[in-house]
Amino acid sequence: MFPSLPTPATALGVLMVVLVVLVVGLVAWALQLMEAANERREFSLMLAGCMVCSAAVGLATVMVLTLTSPDRLEARGLLPSANGSETGISLDAISLPWDGSPNLHATR
Repeated sequence: MFPSLPTPATALGVLMVVLVVLVVGLVAWALQLMEAANERREFSLMLAGCMVCSAAVGLATVMVLTLTSPDRLEARGLLPSANGSETGISLDAISLPWDGSPNLHATR
């Protein structure tokens, strides 16, 4: 028999764990480069550390954007679906301070 394939949620979870470990590793490497740059007084190592750190930030940004994409928000019911059916939370029940009649004249 064939082994069972992981579900998409399991695969996504494993991928996210791997990416988080990669981001933490990149930040640790960047800090090591910057410490070496400080000890040796080399600008090129400091620049390399900044570039590695910016790569880690970019990877984390892509990860967050992937997790909060419109398709995922639609699946959670936070956006209307593509076929036009209304899902999610209605904001009609919220009373805002400026929805009522404004009291422009203060009484003393």
